[in-house]
Amino acid sequence: MSMRTEEIWKEFNQSLKKFIRSKVSDSNDIEDLMQDIFIKLHQNIGQLNDETKVKAWIFRITRNAIYDYYRKKYNSVELIEYNDDLFSTAENEKSNDNDIALCIKPMLDDLPDIYKEAIILTEFQNMTQKDLSNHLGISLSGAKSRVQRGRKMLKELLVNCCQLEFDCHGKIIDYEQNKKTKYC
Repeated sequence: MSMRTEEIWKEFNQSLKKFIRSKVSDSNDIEDLMQDIFIKLHQNIGQLNDETKVKAWIFRITRNAIYDYYRKKYNSVELIEYNDDLFSTAENEKSNDNDIALCIKPMLDDLPDIYKEAIILTEFQNMTQKDLSNHLGISLSGAKSRVQRGRKMLKELLVNCCQLEFDCHGKIIDYEQNKKTKYC
């Protein structure tokens, strides 16, 4: 094998990082994954028999590392742990956004677990619906149904709580509380 780990890393690390960033939102986790992938590449470089397939080999290792990351982070049998950081908004956004975001967490808590998990993984942890189906061991159409049903339930709870006004991009620009609920 004439290719060395350092050469492979120099050639592919930027595209790997971009690929991982599209699947994982936490920058610290991205860096950890990059290190884990580099170690796996280094340890397994002897298994690469055809240098023309190096890119496919690297991305297979990367995809597997991302799947392992989600398997470790979220055991599908357990309830997903999440914290208020998921619901915080940027400092320069309106306080209305913060108020709505604070209502969402208890609404999520009231969703059935299968829909709660689907929403958190896809909407807050940036998992694709295809990755969700793999993670849960269900069909892609089953994963899509869970996400759609969870969104619908969440929207119904939010609409019952508040009158929402959206901009042309679908972003909430104003709201008025319809009635006092346990959420808002």
